[in-house]
Parts: sequence; C-alpha cells; structure tokens
Amino acid sequence: MARRAESSRTWPKECLAPGRHLRQPGDSGLATGIALTVAAGDNRPVIDPLERWRQYGEKPDYAGLLTYGGAPYTQDPAELAGFDVAIVGAPTDDLVSDRPGARFGPRAIRAASCPPGPHLESKVDAFEVLKIMDFGDAAVLPADPLRTHEAILELVGQVLDAGVLPVVLGGDHSIAEPDIGAVAAKHGPVGLVHFDTHTDTGREVFGVELSHGTPMFRLVEDGKVAPKRYVQIGLRGYWPGEREFAWQAEHGITSLFMHDVRDLGIREVVARAIAAVGPGPVYLTVDVDVLDPGFIPGTGTPEPGGMTAVDLLLAVRTVAAGLELVGTDVVEVIPSGIGTADASALVAERVVREALTGIAMRRAGAAG
Repeated sequence: MARRAESSRTWPKECLAPGRHLRQPGDSGLATGIALTVAAGDNRPVIDPLERWRQYGEKPDYAGLLTYGGAPYTQDPAELAGFDVAIVGAPTDDLVSDRPGARFGPRAIRAASCPPGPHLESKVDAFEVLKIMDFGDAAVLPADPLRTHEAILELVGQVLDAGVLPVVLGGDHSIAEPDIGAVAAKHGPVGLVHFDTHTDTGREVFGVELSHGTPMFRLVEDGKVAPKRYVQIGLRGYWPGEREFAWQAEHGITSLFMHDVRDLGIREVVARAIAAVGPGPVYLTVDVDVLDPGFIPGTGTPEPGGMTAVDLLLAVRTVAAGLELVGTDVVEVIPSGIGTADASALVAERVVREALTGIAMRRAGAAG
C-alpha cells in the first residue's frame, strides 16, 4: 500500500514560479514533473529525490538520492525561503573521549529514515504540516575541530537567517556548541532541554577543554544558554563529580536523574522539565546514550540502566509540542548495521521524527 499520496508533497510557492524548473543531470531539456527552484546564475537546483518515482506516490527507502525522509535537497541557502525546517548534517567525532564512529551518524540516520505518513498516535504527519528541506552537511575537516565547528556554526546560521528551524544530525556532542551558538546569536540566551546520561558540564576532559564532555559548561559560561532555563534528563552512572554538580547548583540548572524517570514516570519528569524551562526560545539536544544500551548498541559512551525507546520518543514529542523550539540536534549515533538493520540509526531517526511531529503539532494547533 502506498504511504505517500501524490498530493502529500507540499512546496513553497517560490518553488513553483514560472520558468524555474528542475533539470536532471544529463537531461537535454527540462525534467517533467514538479517545477523546482534554481538559483539565478547557479547550477545548484533543489533536487526532488522522488522525481523518478512520482507516478507511484513514493520510492523505496533504499533507492534514489539519500535525503532525510525523501525531503528535497539543496546546498544553496537562498533556496530555503518558504521552508519551515532544514536538516543539517554535522559528521564529526574528533572530540570523543571513548569510542569513535559518530561521524557516520548523519548518513546513517538519513538512510534509516522512512517515508512521511501520519503519526499513528498523534494523527499528525510532520511532512504535511511542515515544509522540510535537507540542507546537506557542514564542511567538516578531519582532525581540525576548530574549523569544523566554524563550518557548523556558519551552516546553522544560514538556516536561521532564512527564518528556518535547524535540525542537526550529529556527530559527537561537541557540535552542540556551534549549534546552540548560532541559535543564541539569533535569539539571545536560550533555554535548553538536554537528554543525556552525562551532564557534559566538565571544564575539561583528560585535560582538554574542547570536548564532547564540556559543551554545556562552555555555553552557560559564554552566556548562550540561560542556566535557570536549562534542564537535564536521564542522568546516571559515575560521571561527573561534586565539582560539576556544585557549579550547576550555583547556576540554577535543573537535573532530573534516571532514578527520577524510574520513580516518577516519564510524563511527570517531562512536565517538570517543561515547567522549569518555561516560555521563550528553547533548544532541544538529545544524546542517544540517554537510552539503555539495549536500545542503542551504537554509541560512544554507553551506560546501563537507561531510558527505553518508548519513553524517549514520547518525551521528545511532548517537549517539542509544549515548548517554543528554535533548534534541535541528535548526537552520538554510531551506525551498527545497514539500512533498517541499523538499530542505532533507526531509533535516532525516530527521535528526529518525534521532534518534527511535536513541532508540527504545536504549529498546527497555533494555526487552528
């Protein structure tokens, strides 16, 4: 049964302007089908991965150009006009303290993504409500984290300058610093909802200040995250120590531990988080190691005793529907298979899809 009807793909009116069409590589004439934007004087069109399957209403997940959920693709920021959400890849893991491999996360998450359709619980199809563009990957450089972070900051900034919400696929958790830095440059100090096993508020890790274990400390100290509107969910294990928690207490950061999730239930924990963050711009960051390793075999610093996928997906959707999200990321995903056999990328993709569903629910409610 086809999951995508011909009419389900919606496009900004700018993409349908007369004389602006998609040209497939090697075509001698204009491609048939939907008309898509081409920047003036530019040979970088918006590419529709569904073009060759349009008569069938959808394409197989394993075929065609690899974009998130079959979304249209561009690398030209001018083409973001009229869209609501841009998917951005940040494929870097140079700053991990244990197992590498998250640099392959963005590609794996895209590969694990399924075609659009209505969420069976919420009845909302994020791809119907939101216009979603895949904006490709930041120009990361191996072994050069400073220039890599600059590239991520620039690309996320381009998304925000277009009035579009960035959804960033990591990558290790150090990418939160440029992601949130770009958002704070646009909106000022933001609230933060942070799902993680670890606080990532160290001053240094193994004597190194720029690390996947330090971005939240740096963001608060730099005034980019409002600490009294910052909530951590799912903490457990044996790091960090007294010094980090004392610093957090001084700044009014709210920590909700895994034992809180166990004892109170995920709905109550999320309700407390939403109340603590309150109104105003909020960034959502999800380190997949918040999950129990049984649900996420591919991540760099796993810790037993974590959340279930059921709880995390509900929590992410509830946060996205209940707060004013201005950006989000999913990080620390190490591929553990191919396609839908990749359980790690699959659950990470569903985290993204739940965030998009929550955003769509909030916008659809506001529109109604």
